[in-house]
Amino acid sequence: MMSGPHPDTYAPRPVAGAGIVVFRGEEVLLIRRGKPPYEGEWSLPGGKIEYGETAAEAALRELAEETGTTARIAGLIDVIDSIGAREPGRPGDWHYVLVDFAGVWTGGEPVAADDVSEAGFFAYDEAVAMTRWDRTRDVIGRARAIVEAQADPALSAPQSAS
Repeated sequence: MMSGPHPDTYAPRPVAGAGIVVFRGEEVLLIRRGKPPYEGEWSLPGGKIEYGETAAEAALRELAEETGTTARIAGLIDVIDSIGAREPGRPGDWHYVLVDFAGVWTGGEPVAADDVSEAGFFAYDEAVAMTRWDRTRDVIGRARAIVEAQADPALSAPQSAS
C-alpha cells in the first residue's frame, strides 16, 4: 500500500493503486521498500492498477511481483484518497486512490523482488510496530478483523431467527 505523501510532481488526475494485507495464521506479510520514495520503510505489497485489470487483480499481481507469494482475497478493507502538496496553497502534488484488500496466504515463501529489498511474515504486533504510517497500522487491524471473521463460522454465518 502506498501511504503518506509522495514526492512526484503534480499530476492532473488521480492515480489508482491497490494493496493487500496478507495473513498467514497470525502473521502479517510486510515488504521493505527498495527504492525511493520511502526506501527502507516497511509497508504492504501494492502498486498501480494497470489498464484493464480490476483492483483485486492488481493487488494479487503486485503481491506476486513483489514477494513471490499468492493469496486469496478475503475482503475489501477500504478505498482511501491520499492527496497532498509539498507547499501550502498548492493544488496538490499527488492524488492517489488506494484500494486496500485483506488476504489469506495460499502459497510461496516471501522473496524480495521487483522494487522490494526485503519481504517476510511477522507476528501481528511486530508488523504493526514496524510500519511508519498510522493509516497503514489501521488497515492492518481492519484486515485482521475481516480474516478472523471468516475463520470463525459463528462470526460470519447468518444468524437464524428462533
